[in-house]
Parts: sequence; C-alpha cells; structure tokens
Amino acid sequence: MRPIMPLLSTCLLAACITGPAWPESRDAKLIKQVDERAEQAANLSDQIWDWAEVGYQEEKSSALLQQTLKVEGFDVTAGVAGIPTAFVAEYGTGGPVIAILAEFDALPGINQAATADREERDGKGAGHACGHNLFGAGSTEAAIAIRNWLEETGTPGTIRLYGTPAEEGGSGKVYMVRAGLFEDVDIALHWHPGDSNSAAAETSLANRSAKFRFHGLSAHAAGAPEKGRSALDGVEAFDMMVNMMREHVPQDARIHYVITSGGSAPNVVPDFAEVFYYVRHPSAGGVEAIWTRLEDAARGAALGTGTTVDWEIIHGNNPLLVNETLAKMMDSKLREVGGITYNAEEEDFAEKIYATLTTPELPLGSESDVQPFKVSLGYGSTDVGDVSYAVPTVGLSTATWVPGTPAHSWQAVAASGTSIGHKGTQVAAKTLTLAAIELFTNEKLRKAAREEFEAARGADYEYKSLLGDRDPPLDYRK
Repeated sequence: MRPIMPLLSTCLLAACITGPAWPESRDAKLIKQVDERAEQAANLSDQIWDWAEVGYQEEKSSALLQQTLKVEGFDVTAGVAGIPTAFVAEYGTGGPVIAILAEFDALPGINQAATADREERDGKGAGHACGHNLFGAGSTEAAIAIRNWLEETGTPGTIRLYGTPAEEGGSGKVYMVRAGLFEDVDIALHWHPGDSNSAAAETSLANRSAKFRFHGLSAHAAGAPEKGRSALDGVEAFDMMVNMMREHVPQDARIHYVITSGGSAPNVVPDFAEVFYYVRHPSAGGVEAIWTRLEDAARGAALGTGTTVDWEIIHGNNPLLVNETLAKMMDSKLREVGGITYNAEEEDFAEKIYATLTTPELPLGSESDVQPFKVSLGYGSTDVGDVSYAVPTVGLSTATWVPGTPAHSWQAVAASGTSIGHKGTQVAAKTLTLAAIELFTNEKLRKAAREEFEAARGADYEYKSLLGDRDPPLDYRK
C-alpha cells in the first residue's frame, strides 16, 4: 500500500497547480494598486520638478496636489496656518487619524537638467536638489491608495495629507504645529528622497536661522572715507568673531552663513549689509545657548565698527523625536517592498553620475538593498522635528538618487527628474501605504507608539517653538 501522506501531498500539489490560485494577500494587493498609479505619480513629480518653486512661492505645485486630491474625493482646506500654499486634505470620519506629510519646495541657486552631465536649464534659478517634487507626489499617491482601501473595506478612520511648504529654511510645518493642526492626529508618517533605502531611527539637529542686518553711513570711499561707517565692516567683523567661536562650541554643533548683501560699488562705503546665519545642535537648548553668543557677537561687531545691527529670526526647528516602536514597523514594511532595480538606460545614467561624486559612501547596486536598522544621530535638520513633538512620528528614505549622491547637489536635481527618482518614489508610496494600513488595523501598535512617545517627551513637556511667535516669513525667498 502506498503511504497516505505522500499521496495527500501529491494531491495537494496537483490542486495548487491545476486549481484556482490562492487569494492575493492584502499587502500584495495594495502594492499592486500603488503600482497601477505609478504613471500619475511620475507625471505629478515631473511637473513639480519643472516648476521648481521655492519656499512659500509654490502656488502651482500646491494647487496641482490639491486638485489631484479633490478629484480623488478628499476634502481640501487651503491656506492653513496663515500660509497660502499650505493645505490639509482628508478623507474618512472619526479615528484613528493617520497623517502623511507632503513637501514640494525647491532650493534656490541650483539649476540642473535631468541629465548625467552638468547642464543648467535656461531661465531656472532653482532646482529640486532635495527631491521634494518626489516627496509631494509619493505622499499624495500613498494617501489616495489608503483612501481607496478605507472605502473598499469600510474601515473606520481618517487619512489626512498635510501639504507642507517651505521646508528648506522656512519651517512651514512649525507654523502648522503651532496652529494646532496636529492635535487630533494619532500617528504622522513622512518620507524623504535619498541615496539609499532605510527606515533607520535617525534623529536630526535642532536649528535656528536669522538674517543679521548692519546699518552704517555712506560716503565716498576715497574722497571722504572718514565720514563713512561701513556696514560691510560690521558683517565681516561679526563673521570673524563667529569663526573664532567655532573652536569653543560642542563638536556636534554646526554654524554656517552666507553674505546676502555687501554693497554695490567699491568706491561707495556701504550703508547696508546683511548676513544669513544657521546654527545647529542636537538639542534645542544647545542651539539657544550658542545663539545667545551669536547675538552678543553681532552687537560687539556693530559697536566696534560704528554701525548698528538688528536681526530677524527666519526659521527654527526642533530635533526629530525618534519613535523606535514605529521605526521598527516601518522597517519591516520597507523590507517587504524592497529596493529598486535599474534598467540598462538607468545603469548608464547611474554610472556617469557616480563618476562625478566625491568619495561616495555607498556602492552602485545598493539601491536594490534595504540598509540595516539602527538608531543614530543625523546631521541634517527638518521641520518634521516639531511634528514629532506634537504626535508620534515615523519616516523612511528611499533610493531616488544614485547611491552616494549628497542632498543639495546638482546630481540630486538630475536624478529627481528621471525614472530613477520615480522608482524610488514608488518604493516610498508602497511602504507608506502598508504602514498606514497596519496602523489603522493594529490598535496595540498605536498604543505602544503613544506610550513611547509620552515617555520620551516627559511628563512635564511643554512645546516651545524655536522661531518664537513670528508670522510665517512668506517673502524670505524673494
């Protein structure tokens, strides 16, 4: 007699081959649905890439995302928190409320075509060197996929997309937090373009910026120099003091500046000069301590050069508050989605870009991998930090650029306008979709994330904005 188990196994195998296919898993179905919208996401990102609108001037980019969401059944509220290009789009009722952040501002002073050679575009004074065109499109794509899932399944809850302008030095999200727009949110999700796929729990630096404006007296630089007081001298004296101060600040602090106005002609003593400063540190308190010394240096420089000085705080961000509970969940979803694979044309582009990079830290081919999970300190800054102190927050980065590409580079602008950027965006959209649906259906996970969040903030926590009570600087890029 033939053994029973092998006979049963043979029968089951035959059934698997000849019978109806097993039902698609929930995640596989969702990934497929996101992939079906890849062309729309690519078109959105390419249009925003082409416009390359800078902070608080993203009228067309914001309107495009809003209209896309309205067509998909979202209720959209525009002009929130006193910012014309900020908006909130939501679908559903009641809780839980899961938020997704979407950015769309470009960086001034960098201009590049979507090519592997250094090639500027005519008439463009800005470029998406941080990939926010992809960020906005990918987050929108994920929000639509989640909205469709909520409708199809009848699951209670609300998906809400926040259109957040002026991340680059404008702190758009800080004003949205300050306006209380996140008070009823359970979890906030975000992502960022990058040169690798990672959901590591990486913190960021707190930072604050200001424009220091020195005022002097104009005079003929040769005919009557004694009658002048150079505002540029004030800026240069200030910069020298700050550069000497670098030796005496914590090693993980960062101070950088650019002179935005230094006079118009050498033979005219300039009566106005301006310098734009950033200060960063792992803690908000560290930034404030260094900032006090910065202000003292400005006053001293003015006193020593016979000028006067005032300053305007432009932006300020708290550091990211890591939530390991959520980060480990996001990491698992990213690994489920996986990285990207280049086609022959993309490989050629990547090889040419890679040859232009200085000491790249990742090899070509790593775009198909997911980086190891870890908890670490990052040296960038983001206004997502303030969101993370208002609500449990988690994010990821995906390989939208060639491995080794630094942010704020022409190589990042180039890749952000190509199919490499589109593929990385799809990874982000699929991962965000899976993560959000896990959160909608997993009350235990939401509770654990909230408990970690409350413990990390501390029982006596009170929110404090590093930019004070100023209104949004809507003209800071003009």
